[in-house]
Amino acid sequence: MSNSIQTINPFTEAPLQNYSLLSASEAESAVNHADDTFQNWKLVPLSKRVKLANALAEQIEHNKTQLVKLMVEEMGKVQSQGEQEVDLCAGICRYTASIAEKELANEERDYQQGRAIVTYQPIGVILGIQPWNFPLYQVIRYSITNVVAGNTTVMKHASNVFGMALKIQELFEAAGFPRYVYQSLLIDGETASKLIEHDAIKGVTFTGSDAIGKKVAEQAAKRSKKTVLELGSNDAYLVLDDADIELAVKTCVKARVINNGETCVSAKRFIVTEKNYDNFKQGITQAMMALKLGDPKAEDTDLGPMARKDLRETLHEQVTESIKSGATVVCGCEIPKGKGYFYPASILENVTPGMPAYDDELFGPVAALIKAKNDEDAMRIANDSRYGLGGGIFSKNEEAAIELATKHFDTGMVNINGYGLAQPNLPFGGVKSSGYGREHGGFGIKEFVNIKSIVIAETA
Repeated sequence: MSNSIQTINPFTEAPLQNYSLLSASEAESAVNHADDTFQNWKLVPLSKRVKLANALAEQIEHNKTQLVKLMVEEMGKVQSQGEQEVDLCAGICRYTASIAEKELANEERDYQQGRAIVTYQPIGVILGIQPWNFPLYQVIRYSITNVVAGNTTVMKHASNVFGMALKIQELFEAAGFPRYVYQSLLIDGETASKLIEHDAIKGVTFTGSDAIGKKVAEQAAKRSKKTVLELGSNDAYLVLDDADIELAVKTCVKARVINNGETCVSAKRFIVTEKNYDNFKQGITQAMMALKLGDPKAEDTDLGPMARKDLRETLHEQVTESIKSGATVVCGCEIPKGKGYFYPASILENVTPGMPAYDDELFGPVAALIKAKNDEDAMRIANDSRYGLGGGIFSKNEEAAIELATKHFDTGMVNINGYGLAQPNLPFGGVKSSGYGREHGGFGIKEFVNIKSIVIAETA
């Protein structure tokens, strides 16, 4: 394997930068530095760690132009969506700062022979393995909660966004975090896998495919190391009998093509009852075909290029296999000519079990239309998946939709009559093959801490 990586602009297909990979011994040395730093960092008052989190938010905002430029150039993100990602990350830092002292405060508990304290203590170096599709957000999401909790972090980013990886480390250090509290390691997957075995690594958080995530979890479990997994999904959006079709179409298009369709928690399967199927199909087809592909820097671009050529090829293979198995093309589904790793906004219908469009995650702007007999059948189809990250329900009966979301939809998150990405104050994560553990909402800050009981007996 080459010891260097070249990043490529997916819009122009032009090379951007060459980066040298760390050797295994250099990566291990970085972990040792993180472990040495942890011994002092864990003793730093929480109030100071909170101030540094707010300082990081300021650095993120101050560097907004450069951060967005990196997203656009390295992975093709539409510029306006890059700006939203930067704002979200600053908000995550500030939210973490606002809740840290409450969430990590010692708790007094009853104890018959005296008194007891429950305390939340950091555990050491946390390894993060993060993807390219939200190259700033994915990293800030896990790292800020862990360093505020008193852990140190080493992070393996995706190789096509190494420029962002280095920039994030600069931001931490510019905010005043001590060196080695946060490190971006330019390493390959094999080296990252070996680091899981390092004695100083006390936990691993992984975002990516379910296949690789399960291997990471298995490797960590052999060494009794905790993991948090945020894996793929095939999110189902239900358009029930009493849905507002105009609202459903508008929302579902946004939910399918946001971030060029390369979002784990985007809408992917659209399950529509017979009553509304034809109207919904007509509306979403018109809307998808009207989307403009183009330069991600342009204000009128709706859909930028996919992040890499191989990702486009994989998506098209899934589409082609689905068609061979009986799915039919409503629109799109062909690789356009010309430069840039573009894939058009596409729709497949007659999608059934056994097809990639039904069973797997199509990580690109391809919607799968599935007709259900009625509301009950729609819910059954939605849950007929190995995944369970997010999902959506469109219904004018809000209480009934809440009931479905609460008691019947087997996912970690549900949108009702709308679509939204992550929120700093709400838990984010899934069930089944979409992973386990939660980030945001005060939950992530406790994923990698030692919840310790201290019992003090009365001596009188």
